[in-house]
Amino acid sequence: MRWIAIALASVALIAAACGGSGPTQPSGSTKVVMTEFKFDPGDITVPHGKVVLWLVNAGSTQHDLAIRNQSGSTIATSELVSAGDSKEFDVDNLAAGSYTIYCTQPGHEASGMKGTLTVT
Repeated sequence: MRWIAIALASVALIAAACGGSGPTQPSGSTKVVMTEFKFDPGDITVPHGKVVLWLVNAGSTQHDLAIRNQSGSTIATSELVSAGDSKEFDVDNLAAGSYTIYCTQPGHEASGMKGTLTVT
């Protein structure tokens, strides 16, 4: 009986060491929560250079975040983030300026899932 208790305690310690609570927000990143159909915050300001966004999908469907420049060209798009998941999205060498952020999933941008990224 005693060895069973020791084995169960060992399994619990191993499980706790593995995490289980999912990834954590990277230091220095900007958190963006995605839901149907908006980004929170919708207006983001970051310094130029490498931009690190922490995308948290609090919605019930997949979302992503794309960055479009003033010319209308998409310059970066994150991976799809499943409902309940979080992902880091890095964009290197983003020049100062104003950009549009939006979700590329069909109908999401038209439903209001867009905002502004200001790079200073």
